[in-house]
Amino acid sequence: MDLTIPVLNNAVQVNVEPAKHPTYKVGVRRKTRQVSVGGILIGSKAPISVQTMTKTKTSDVAATLQQIRQAAEAGCDIVRVTVNDKEAADAMAEIVRLSPIPIVADIHFNHIFALKAIEANVAKVRINPGNIGARDRITQVLTAAKERNIPIRIGVNSGSLEEDILEKHGYPTAEALFESAMRHVGICDEHNFRDVIISVKSTDVKLMIEAYRLVAERTDIPLHLGVTEAGTTRIGTIKSAVGIGTLLAEGIGDTIRVSLTDDPVKEIEVGKEILRSLSLASRNIELIACPTCGRLEVDLFKIMAELEAKLEGVKKPVKIAVLGCVVNGPGEASEADIGIAAGKGVAILYRKGEVIKRVREDEIVATILEEVERFVPETGVKP
Repeated sequence: MDLTIPVLNNAVQVNVEPAKHPTYKVGVRRKTRQVSVGGILIGSKAPISVQTMTKTKTSDVAATLQQIRQAAEAGCDIVRVTVNDKEAADAMAEIVRLSPIPIVADIHFNHIFALKAIEANVAKVRINPGNIGARDRITQVLTAAKERNIPIRIGVNSGSLEEDILEKHGYPTAEALFESAMRHVGICDEHNFRDVIISVKSTDVKLMIEAYRLVAERTDIPLHLGVTEAGTTRIGTIKSAVGIGTLLAEGIGDTIRVSLTDDPVKEIEVGKEILRSLSLASRNIELIACPTCGRLEVDLFKIMAELEAKLEGVKKPVKIAVLGCVVNGPGEASEADIGIAAGKGVAILYRKGEVIKRVREDEIVATILEEVERFVPETGVKP
């Protein structure tokens, strides 16, 4: 359909083609085939899982397992481990045996390491079949993985596209990332290997979003979302929240990894929060506070710092709102499980929208902690 825009001075008409872009419905999950990663289902009928990657030397089994256990405690579902040398390959069997969560072997180019990881019974192999050499090597890896029901993640990055694809497109584009991914999928299809997951990552958030949209539109393959090399915690969190969050809001994505120059636990915390913000995961403690302005009449910075420290590790799914003035405070506080609307030196405590009592400013933290202790997720707060 043409949109006709009249230009009054000379009565000129300009025909504008409407933007051609698939329409995604917020909250409607894209339908995909389903893949099992060590018992964790990946696909549209399964919850969206959160992944991270160890940052230790894989050959240091004790250190690697310690990091895996810490990630698991933080809520990690699947963890990726690099297999970049013989020592790392030799360590995989012990790591897989002792890990509390499924292990993904991260492999580039070396089919022998892939075979050793499969022998170690990893839950998934991250490898691009087209990059491991001659056809017999590809056949060996795909046959071994198929025999053990081990899926493969095809991971395409904008910084490592094949030379011929890069030459064809001139520079990394969404179509280039899609073409690279489908080249590897085609190799798997030739071997009747369908347990495949795709990622098409980039450091460029807009490029990453467009590439994933193309794969989502044209295939039924589950997608692992991520902004690659996102950066430090502050910048990486923002880029990941925008990129991953945009796609998840459109119903695209089945498993995610937030890449940060930080501890794997921090990656899990950010990933979980992205899911919670879109109601795609049950929340633990959710702290809401006003941004503060000249109307602030309590020391909200101190109150929130104390609450964050004292509620760290609490697993209850409770929403807490602490507002520092009487303008927006009552409305916001009454919508939370536990709410505080503060005025000058005093505050009103709300419980599920009901006014409970007045408390002094120096009682706010202790009062909230007491309410959290009493909170029962299924029925609210004990009478």
